Amino acid sequence: MIRMAFRPRLIDAIKSLNRETFFADLSAGLTVGIIALPLAMAFAIGSGVKPEAGIVTAIIAGFLISALGGTKVAVGGPTGAFIVIVYGIVDRYGVANLIICTLMAGAMLMAMGFFRLGGLIKFVPQPVIVGFTNGIAVLIFLAQIRDFLGLTVEKVPAEFFAMVKTLAGHIETAHWPAIVMSVGGLVLLRTWPAAWRRTAPPTVILLIATTAATALFAIPVETIGSRFGGIPRALPMPSLPQFTIEQLRDLIVPAFTIALLAAIESLLCAVVADKMTHDKHDANQELMAQGIANVASGLFGGIPATGAIARTTANIKSGALTPIAGMIHAVVLLLIILIAAPLAKSVPLAALSAILMSVAIDMGEWRVFRTFHQHSFTRNLKLFSVFFVTVIFDLTIAVELGMLISALILIAHIAEVTEVKRVGTREPGIAHFHAFGSLFFGAAEKLEALLEKEPDETVVMLDLSHVIYMDTTAFTALETLHDRLEKRRHCLILYGAPEQPARVLQSLLPVLGHEKLLPHREAAFRRARVLLGEQAAANERAAVERRIASA
Repeated sequence: MIRMAFRPRLIDAIKSLNRETFFADLSAGLTVGIIALPLAMAFAIGSGVKPEAGIVTAIIAGFLISALGGTKVAVGGPTGAFIVIVYGIVDRYGVANLIICTLMAGAMLMAMGFFRLGGLIKFVPQPVIVGFTNGIAVLIFLAQIRDFLGLTVEKVPAEFFAMVKTLAGHIETAHWPAIVMSVGGLVLLRTWPAAWRRTAPPTVILLIATTAATALFAIPVETIGSRFGGIPRALPMPSLPQFTIEQLRDLIVPAFTIALLAAIESLLCAVVADKMTHDKHDANQELMAQGIANVASGLFGGIPATGAIARTTANIKSGALTPIAGMIHAVVLLLIILIAAPLAKSVPLAALSAILMSVAIDMGEWRVFRTFHQHSFTRNLKLFSVFFVTVIFDLTIAVELGMLISALILIAHIAEVTEVKRVGTREPGIAHFHAFGSLFFGAAEKLEALLEKEPDETVVMLDLSHVIYMDTTAFTALETLHDRLEKRRHCLILYGAPEQPARVLQSLLPVLGHEKLLPHREAAFRRARVLLGEQAAANERAAVERRIASA
């Protein structure tokens, strides 16, 4: 029976709230709110939607993720990891269907949390995560080349080869003022002293400086105003989009992709926060909060949201102690758009592209390309296959491929260490075997080898005390071995099975008999001696009967 426990960390935080804690959260929330503004706009524009969609997501989803989540100081909102997925959905299905996908993904995340599946996300292998993260970073970097160079391109395709062809075909339209601004912005972001980042975040400095320069000196670069017409000074009213069953069927795959990435990203963010604060998050509560936040974001016309590692790190380093800091960050963003939304018209897209390129550089774990020779072939196979499939084809296919390769490699490794070998015994008439590891479909040939070379001894004993797992394939092999031995008037004795294999073997009892499925070695040998004695007596009786019959 599933036990649902909905208990946000905010409840405990409120109980222990005091003046010192509140002002620490207030300071952190103000800092992260200012940092989040350029990122929210940049992530939205990079995703192919209007900048206000990113801000709305940061406000609505960011507030709910902190208020309802299972992590004490995590900050949520739009993230760079979603850019490629959202851009692809918008390119193929349109913005209206993106909202439906976001709502569906939110429902999936809530279901994951409700059914307590938060622990399953940890089974995604690290090479798979690194592979698709690096792939997403490459695609984000490529997608920003248009605004980074100021290219005159109506629309950049989402598909890799078409994207590269389009960008290369318009390279002659590069605009020097945009290049100077974006290159200068990227240099500023990458070289800004670490000691200054808390009090003067480089993304905020870049946003203010380039916006002021563009407005005051009429620098001829594309801005939010020239492309999108500016940002509204209010939140939109929530609304439920119209949809059909056919739409839901067509959108189930992209919605699942959003839900899967949101789950992985949010729980990775929670782990990072735990390490920095020595806390322990509630994975299922976090998934339910992420689900609610994504549903709310979709209703307000936002984009998918998840835990944001960079903003969470900034939140912790700014002194945040409770979820209230993340809630304040969302309120700060709301106040900014209510007061200063008209100023956003002059924000240059070249500056935002520099921010996204810097995010892409920070996202990737690029050292894996330098040190791949230090790692095993199987690790590199998982990582690079996921990386290249993410870049060239699709993230969903890449993750599925990575999980499939990981599963096959795991099966091969487990089968490799599983063995069934014969051990010596001084008692005639007894063939004694030990099984080690997991007896399952991947190691079935180990038992099949025993079937092919059936021992001549009257009793075959199999020690299962070192078998950690058994499936129905192994069960069927043992049943077949028993039948073959019975036909030769020989016997099979199994002993020492741990809890899980013993449960599987219960179905063999009607065939094998309780007296041939024993708890330990001594009992097995005693039973074997009894069977040998009975067999010897039976053979002697048969011999006597033959002599009488021949006389």
